[in-house]
Amino acid sequence: MATTLALRRRIKTAQNVSKTTRAMQMIAASKLKKAQEAALTARPYVNKLVTIARNITVENPDHKHSYMQVRTATEKTLYVVISPDKGLAGGLTTNLIREYLKHNSQNAYFITIGKKIEGPVAATNKHLLASFPFGNTLPTYDAIYPVIEIIDEYFLQGKIDTVKIITTQFTSVFSQTPAVIDLLPITFDAKDKTEQKLQNNMVFEPHLKHLLPPLLKRYIEMVIYQQLLESYVSEQASRMLAMQNATNNAKDIVNQLRLLYNKVRQEKITKEILDISSAAVALEEE
Repeated sequence: MATTLALRRRIKTAQNVSKTTRAMQMIAASKLKKAQEAALTARPYVNKLVTIARNITVENPDHKHSYMQVRTATEKTLYVVISPDKGLAGGLTTNLIREYLKHNSQNAYFITIGKKIEGPVAATNKHLLASFPFGNTLPTYDAIYPVIEIIDEYFLQGKIDTVKIITTQFTSVFSQTPAVIDLLPITFDAKDKTEQKLQNNMVFEPHLKHLLPPLLKRYIEMVIYQQLLESYVSEQASRMLAMQNATNNAKDIVNQLRLLYNKVRQEKITKEILDISSAAVALEEE
């Protein structure tokens, strides 16, 4: 049976853990709102870029940009894997590593963003081209430029056939799931009837062949940046829930230890009373 002193120390430790996890939960919650607004606001912009680029390619089907060329020469794929820099985010990193392992092969090249995925990729694949930190704040737009530079070098020079992004998609505060996003080559689905009607009233300036390259470049940049935002908001949501569960568990442990402490203290008091009573009876008999 544990002593009362040891139990008091364990109770104090559990209370300190509860305070720490509660503070981390509040920090994640404060970051989550801003991150969620940024991620959800960027989605319509990316969708509109897709619509405009689709309209341009339909208007000028003979002009195919290098980003749209479908190749099977090398059968190699470049993956951009996005993860947090820090842990304590529940199963987010574990699920992301499982998704990465599904695509790990000799024909795969990798670029990692985030320290939590850098180690597993470096340990299991020799084709790690570059690693970048993710950071602990809302991602800035200039973080995508080094990644774009490597993608252009490998895809435009024909070293790889496809580029994909492995990241975590934010569905809700309670749901963040790993996802694989096709980045290159760029393919657009057929337009629906509503878009076809809007297309008839569109006038493009300058000429389509001059407008398409920078538009596709912008589209790739925004897709990568959008996935950085998705990963960041998923991290904050997952960490907030994980710290909330840790806080509740710490409080449960405190309650259990207090019950045990009261039991031990009561047993000690009862034994002392019995000793006193026994001594009194012995004195009376003398």
